[in-house]
Amino acid sequence: MATPARLKSRYDKEIVPVMMERFGYKNRNAVPRLNTIVLNMGVGEALQNIKILDNAAEQMTLIAGQKAAITRAKKSIANFKIREGNPLGCRVTLRGNRMYEFFDRLCSIALPRVRDFRGLPTKSFDGRGNYTVGVKDQMIFPEVNYQKVDKVRGMNISIITTARTDQEARNLLALLGLPFRKD
Repeated sequence: MATPARLKSRYDKEIVPVMMERFGYKNRNAVPRLNTIVLNMGVGEALQNIKILDNAAEQMTLIAGQKAAITRAKKSIANFKIREGNPLGCRVTLRGNRMYEFFDRLCSIALPRVRDFRGLPTKSFDGRGNYTVGVKDQMIFPEVNYQKVDKVRGMNISIITTARTDQEARNLLALLGLPFRKD
């Protein structure tokens, strides 16, 4: 069996007791935790050249440490020249140790490399305890090789928690090390 991720063991030892005290949980299992992290990259240029999508999927695989799945159009949209089934992007769903490892790298390595970074906005919660952040440049991740990047692309990172409210999720993510703005 693989050793637990550094952030996972910190969650079990330090964060759970703090969350139980703050919110008055009676049971350790009631404390919110990370459920999944979904990375999504839309590649609209893939309609003209499919090789661009292969390159983007390869970079996302390096970033996530797991093979990226190609996403396809669900509907045809004539104005955008999109047909149903056309490949439009790629995504990765992370769970377990890979999810904690990615979250740790995101907080400690990738986000501090963003130029003029002053923290993440606290307004990006969806009302059910999930948080989504957009990254404009995939090169903030050290796994990406600068020579192989054909174009700077952004991606959405959705962090899905088991929290019932945004306040619980914000506390959990702050304790895990996600740098929020001081509003």
